[in-house]
Amino acid sequence: MVKEVNPAFESFLFDWSCKTYLLVGGYGSSKSYNIALKSILLLFREKRKMLIIREVYDTIRDSCFDLLCEILDGMNMLEENPGKKKSRRVIAKTSPMQLIFPNGSKIIFKGMDKPAKLKSINGISVIWIEEASEVKYEGYKELLGRLRHPSLSLHIMLSTNPVDKNNWVYRHFFKRIDEEGRDVVVMDDEELYKKHVIIKDGVYYHHSTCDDNFFLPQSYTEQLEELKSYDPDLYRIARQGRFGITGTRVLPQFTIAESHELVMRAVKGIPRRFKFTGFDFGFETSYNAVIRMAVDDKEKVLYIFDEYYKNQMTDDYTAAELRQLGYDKEPIVADCEDPKAIQYYRQQGFNIRGCHKFAGSRLENTRKCKRFKKIICSPLCRNCIRELSTLSYASDKDGNLIFDEFNIDPHTFSAIWYGLDNYIVSDIKTAARNSRKGVKF
Repeated sequence: MVKEVNPAFESFLFDWSCKTYLLVGGYGSSKSYNIALKSILLLFREKRKMLIIREVYDTIRDSCFDLLCEILDGMNMLEENPGKKKSRRVIAKTSPMQLIFPNGSKIIFKGMDKPAKLKSINGISVIWIEEASEVKYEGYKELLGRLRHPSLSLHIMLSTNPVDKNNWVYRHFFKRIDEEGRDVVVMDDEELYKKHVIIKDGVYYHHSTCDDNFFLPQSYTEQLEELKSYDPDLYRIARQGRFGITGTRVLPQFTIAESHELVMRAVKGIPRRFKFTGFDFGFETSYNAVIRMAVDDKEKVLYIFDEYYKNQMTDDYTAAELRQLGYDKEPIVADCEDPKAIQYYRQQGFNIRGCHKFAGSRLENTRKCKRFKKIICSPLCRNCIRELSTLSYASDKDGNLIFDEFNIDPHTFSAIWYGLDNYIVSDIKTAARNSRKGVKF
């Protein structure tokens, strides 16, 4: 079998001389695809147990597991009858999630959000950490301790987008400041951007961008180029694949319209299925925040055109005011953590349901909102303007940004999350596959 690959990754696919492999680069560069292919080739050749890690376990099925199955299927090496006890192809199991090779090799999948399940794992000789920047540094060090085998060579591979220079990946593999305030240079990232592949101190460094992926459609590259006009931080990460200092403002594309009439003129032309209402409950120090929105699905513009924002109001008074404002005539998605309140509003005739929450949903909802090219707010939504125009990320004691915590408790932002619960803003990162499925040569 001959398989066509991107030239930028050809040497990487067959190199097992290093213990650590760090692949950093922009969106769509095929980092994950080539780590998956590299792993498959090794596990067919040698009997090994491999561990694949993401910070949140629930994100693995639609990313790493699906990608590996796609590659195996393209190679005609994925067993179509997974119930078979013996097969010359790879058997994919979903409960628990694992891939079993005909020679006894095995790939298992775990999330760092369930650390107790890592303690019983043994015999691991290869680890792949996908989206390494999202895994905590303590988690990385814990995984190094799980990498052990009495006879096989040990390898750990990390794939990541180069978020900001405060992230542990940059501080560990590139530059950090020592206790005396001096710069300690492990690897010059600017040199890596120029050379693309550098091997130093047992670490295989690899840098790539979408330009290195010959299977990527031109339209995808054009999408990344558009980021330059409305999110320069994301442009640096996604298009250029470079580290930098990430701005602390959460929604840099948030703008205030010149008039409420202009917003409503735009909203009027948007189909009903793209109009949403979100409800964040509050009482004493927090607020009942209800936000009406509309999405221009083609242009990826979010319009915020109405708000209700009050606290120290019992549900009966709030329901009466919302009914007077016409909120009972439209579907509402509310915070699922208060089912008693949701049931009360249903009894009062409101079409309301709870949102879907999961581990990592705060981060995912924040990212969803950041994917809009523009967020245009009516000047009448004063509380949205107050909370969102300067909303910033919180930081830990070391000054590292925390991407699912903020400088304030933004009730309007939470209401927006809930209202957009079933709306998907296409993620540029996963909008296109990194290679063609099933192409054999």
